Amino acid sequence: MNGPHPGSRASVVGSLYALFYVCSLLLLSQPTFAQSSNKPDENRAVSASPPAQQDQKIPSAAPRVIHVAGWTVSGSLRLRFEDWAFFKAQSGDSSYGYGASLLRVSVGRQFRSQDWLFEFAQPSLIGLPSEAIAPSPQGQLGFGGTYRAANPDRTVGIFLKQAFVRLKGIGGDQPSTLRIGRFEFGDGLELNPEGPLGTVIRDRVANRLIGNFGFTHVGRSLDGIHFSRGASNANFTFLAARPTEGVFQVKGMKELNVDIVYGAVSKLHRSIGEGEGRIFMTYYRDGRNVLKSDNRSAASRSDDHKNISIATVGGNYVNVFDFGSGKTDALFWGALQTGTWGTIAHRANAFAAEAGYQLNRLRMKPWLRGGYFRGSGDDDPSDTTHRTFFQELPTPRPFARFPLYNLMNNEDAFAQVTVTPQPKWTLRSEAHALNLANAKDLWYIGGGAFQRENFGYMGRPSGGERRFADVFDLSADYQLNAQTTFTCSHFT
Repeated sequence: MNGPHPGSRASVVGSLYALFYVCSLLLLSQPTFAQSSNKPDENRAVSASPPAQQDQKIPSAAPRVIHVAGWTVSGSLRLRFEDWAFFKAQSGDSSYGYGASLLRVSVGRQFRSQDWLFEFAQPSLIGLPSEAIAPSPQGQLGFGGTYRAANPDRTVGIFLKQAFVRLKGIGGDQPSTLRIGRFEFGDGLELNPEGPLGTVIRDRVANRLIGNFGFTHVGRSLDGIHFSRGASNANFTFLAARPTEGVFQVKGMKELNVDIVYGAVSKLHRSIGEGEGRIFMTYYRDGRNVLKSDNRSAASRSDDHKNISIATVGGNYVNVFDFGSGKTDALFWGALQTGTWGTIAHRANAFAAEAGYQLNRLRMKPWLRGGYFRGSGDDDPSDTTHRTFFQELPTPRPFARFPLYNLMNNEDAFAQVTVTPQPKWTLRSEAHALNLANAKDLWYIGGGAFQRENFGYMGRPSGGERRFADVFDLSADYQLNAQTTFTCSHFT
């Protein structure tokens, strides 16, 4: 899918210019801010803010921190260059490269009963392709085309990424906090177990339905309230919020007419090894009058101006236990959906089953994992029920390291191996055999609402075939120090 492919001279010049831009930023930024090329599965809650890291509970490269009169000033700079060789198109530039940077600066202070945080983000896109959008039905030829379509008038933005107060110790004998304002959030991260259990939860459970899409150069925030109550082994979480613009659009200040409500109960146990169980519910309402992406005819979709309202009920269980000379992990995740999809009913489901084995006694500590996921698709575009599993506001990247697909109308059988040849090096490879759950439905791309006039998901025709693709990737992470990580990824 993505690999060596001859490009035009303009695309080569653009690639070199973008690479020069990224290298220049890297050199110029060293005295003040850390350079962090995020690990692919780090969805980067707020690497520029220690208080917010406690909420998202995702490890990240430590930011540079300055203390001024009791306030903490910190910042991070992420740089990335992308080279794309997309599916060949009859017209349009499918081979190109571009660069991007994301600067985040925060000011925060912690008190006994409350914490304050203000954070600004400044994304920049450089060398975007000008012709990476082909005529329908092929459309955008990779993320370069997506960023170009989302930013027709500007490629640099600055906006308030986070601004919240966290109230601590609210009533009762259990630790409780209440965040009010703008913040980042990922579902499934309510507890923070250490070791392999925590790694599996962060990499394979969190952000399936709600996330900040931190892989993109802008990301997503939420405006609302976030209540959390519980000790280190049990938690109740409630969230009511609206997402902001952003993700692929460098303007991320305004919020969208989309509501998300989330509640979850999570609990750890240590009876057979270590395990975590979670039961969750979400309610999603999309009040934007935009063209929905589904497999109905263009006329039916154009006439549908009603809201989307979907309730999701689900749960997951993860267990890690000693077996032989290593550790075995098992994961089960599932969800059922009901509601309305504009003028028609919505009924859908999804489930995942995974297992792995880590050989701790070998020098490189190889971790082998495999699994299967299925998100339902729609089998009849002319009936009155929409059956495509809807992924709400996720971070697709952990489950599609080359995020050219998501969990909608998707079957994914995968194998994964991770090794650590040296303490600072981590190598990871995955192979995915991908099929559409239903050939009468579409191939869906995207990560949810991010613009007022754009649905957030794009569907491409299946051609009547369930077989989709085989995807292979290899990535290498090098942790130079606590503040700098370099990542290189290749996908085919």
